Amino acid sequence: MRKRYAVKISGDGNLSEFLTKLVTIGTKITSLSVVDGVARFRTDRSGLRAIRRNRRRYQLKVKISIANLESGSIGLFTSSRFLIACLIPFVASFFLWKVDVESDMPEVVDRIEKKLEKNAIVLLKPLALIPDEGEIRRELMLDDPALSWVRFKRVGTSLTVIPMLSPPTTNIVEEEKLSSHLVARTGGVITRFELEKGERVSHIHQTVKKGDLLATGILEQGGKTTVVGADGAVYADYWVEYTFTLPKKIKFQLQGEEIVNYSFNLPWNHQGEEAWSPRSFVKTERLIEEAAGQFELIEGMEETVIIPLLKNKLLSESFSQAIIKEEKVLHVTFDNDKVSGTILFLINDNIAVKKLIPKETEPIG
Repeated sequence: MRKRYAVKISGDGNLSEFLTKLVTIGTKITSLSVVDGVARFRTDRSGLRAIRRNRRRYQLKVKISIANLESGSIGLFTSSRFLIACLIPFVASFFLWKVDVESDMPEVVDRIEKKLEKNAIVLLKPLALIPDEGEIRRELMLDDPALSWVRFKRVGTSLTVIPMLSPPTTNIVEEEKLSSHLVARTGGVITRFELEKGERVSHIHQTVKKGDLLATGILEQGGKTTVVGADGAVYADYWVEYTFTLPKKIKFQLQGEEIVNYSFNLPWNHQGEEAWSPRSFVKTERLIEEAAGQFELIEGMEETVIIPLLKNKLLSESFSQAIIKEEKVLHVTFDNDKVSGTILFLINDNIAVKKLIPKETEPIG
């Protein structure tokens, strides 16, 4: 209640019974004091009506005045200056004000900052236009083998990027100095060549089997033979028979929507850990809830659930650059507690592996 009334009760009547009556009927009374038979307190508009109805019965005099003790605070919070002071930081809270890259390596910081600028993640960019963290992570890790992962920390209007470098290997690998041919590690139909060295022996659309020579590391020109070695990739289509066994009930976790909570941090409540600024007036807290559950595999889910699940598992386990072009279901069996079967996958991948050139085939001198 913003409007209060100061009441003064005096006279020769029964003051105590009058106050008891007001309390009994639920009249709001605050700051009550009784000095020398004179009562002073504060009440609201409904309390005034109760006082006026009962004062003559108890033969008391009533003096009423408006209590304006809250007018100063009301004026402060309704003034245009206060509204402008609230509006400026509130609008500023919807823009990105700080971008940091946390790393002990200056060259990594410089490389990440350039990529952030390339993707328009800069100061004063609206927070709503900043891409998803997964998309930013893909752009940063693209063509950067030194990164194993990228973490993000968003607090209010600041974004901190934490690049995580791949751990250095402890095994010292000596440079391969021996020349090699390229042979097929499995059979298939060749689709393209990406050779760095060597000369093609097979050709596109040719069917090869395991161990066939794909590219030679020995070049012959005229009567001269030179060993240069073969290196690169030879891509081919081939079928893989994949046998699987899955539990019939599969547990899963889903990343929910991002929840943004805004809270006001008034200047007099600031803790002093850093200088107060308009950006710190509004605090933003972002939370991403994860939902967990489980579903049961049933007949009819071969194409919609089982095959996509096996594709991701197959590519993540064995084939770094492979592409699955087609699949065929050989058989799927649903038991009480598991699902098993065999799927044929048509895969396009690099089938070239190195095979050392025998010493006796190398030219002397």
